[in-house]
Amino acid sequence: MRKISEAWKKPFYMKILIEGSTSTLEYKGWFNRRVNDNVPRPILGVTRSLEESLRVIPSELEVMKQEFERRNSELEKRIEKLEEEKMCLSLDIDVQKMEVENVKK
Repeated sequence: MRKISEAWKKPFYMKILIEGSTSTLEYKGWFNRRVNDNVPRPILGVTRSLEESLRVIPSELEVMKQEFERRNSELEKRIEKLEEEKMCLSLDIDVQKMEVENVKK
């Protein structure tokens, strides 16, 4: 186990020695921001679940399509309501006409 532990430490120590002597400030800044093959470190204070991190952000077109469908649904409901009111009013008109005819007789 000791040999394995020492073997794991050697590349790490070599990396630090090589990095410290030959790297630029830009490289050091880039290296400090990366973890495990360029996966950015999480920002402190902002914790998100894996599902939230992998969530697909809809495009502007998809957002507009969803808004259009929502608005279209609202308008269809309003049309149905207005058609019901129209039918009730036409029935009221028929009843009123019949009453007027009865009064005339």
